[in-house]
Amino acid sequence: MVLRILRAPVEARTWRAVGYALTSLFLALPLFALAVLGLLASVLSVLTVGLPFLVAVLFLLRGTARWVRAPARSLLGWDWPAPQPLGRRSNPVRWATAVLRDPTGWRALGYCLLKLPLAVITVYLGVFILVGLAAVTSPAWWSFAHETLGAPQEIAWSTVAIGASCALICPWLVRLCTALDRVLIRALLEPDPARARIAQLEAGRAALQADAAAVLRRVERDLHDGTQARLVALAVSLSRIERRTGDEVRPLVRDAQDNITEALAELRDIIRTIHPPALDDGLPTALQTLAARSPVPVDLRVDLAGRPSDAVASALYFSVAELLTNVARHARAGRVSVALDEHDHTVRLSVRDDGRGGARPGDGSGLAGLTRRATALDGSLTVDSPAGGPTTITLTLPKES
Repeated sequence: MVLRILRAPVEARTWRAVGYALTSLFLALPLFALAVLGLLASVLSVLTVGLPFLVAVLFLLRGTARWVRAPARSLLGWDWPAPQPLGRRSNPVRWATAVLRDPTGWRALGYCLLKLPLAVITVYLGVFILVGLAAVTSPAWWSFAHETLGAPQEIAWSTVAIGASCALICPWLVRLCTALDRVLIRALLEPDPARARIAQLEAGRAALQADAAAVLRRVERDLHDGTQARLVALAVSLSRIERRTGDEVRPLVRDAQDNITEALAELRDIIRTIHPPALDDGLPTALQTLAARSPVPVDLRVDLAGRPSDAVASALYFSVAELLTNVARHARAGRVSVALDEHDHTVRLSVRDDGRGGARPGDGSGLAGLTRRATALDGSLTVDSPAGGPTTITLTLPKES
């Protein structure tokens, strides 16, 4: 223990901490000024004057974790993940709202306010270590000056004692300040472990959904271009055989042709359930195709600023197809309205008919399956269908699921 105390002023750990404090001090100065500007803007934002400045400051301060991480990683071996990106927004107002609601920027603002005084104190203590070491070694300097220059040898032992105290105490205060900085980084800059894990799981699920969608599209393409084409070629060959055979064999050939025709019809149905070809032209075009095929007249309105992910687009397409089928079979409706639009980072599908009402999930109408599909994509399905109608079914899904 005594050796540790005596070694502390000259240990590399102490001077790495001082070097980190000195390096981060140059970063802390502009960050502190930016944080003060953010506080001033937050006060002015009550009058809406400083709101744009506040949004800009919070967005810039989101990068604090990356800026501080560079010297911490090289000098102290600290590392932490960068904050999650905000993601895309359809317009500047929604983007600004997301910045204001994001806790990352606000926590970084608090860190920047505390970082500057902490770095100043740490650097100040490092200077005291140097002064203390100089005071401790002052007798040697005085002896050297006396022997070489003939200067009077006057040693202030009280100065040596004070310097020794500073050299032994200040390194531990430096380490204390560094430990406090680490606590602040964990509390204010590092992403919350639970939120980071959730983000990781969501990213993994999105990757799996994208892979599954790609596999399904490849299967659909192989069935369409491979198996279906071979069945058609086989049917053509059987037609040629039928013209060249006698009456005894023709019934067998016709039966084979009928089986191939049924197999082609089933194969087309399977292909449509795997990946509707209409989605290749975009979700609005696919929904227009469904509306045109519906036996009940459909009023369709699509208001999408961007293109949803493949999984969401497929879920919306099959949901509209299922709901229009339910209306045609059960609702006794004269008209259906289908509306698809965006709300922040979600898409909302609303299907309303003027039928008899009384629809309930789990009553064989297919709504239970739609509810499970929505839940699997972090969405929700609500049904408003009083007896006598009208029926309104609303499906809400995240755009980037």
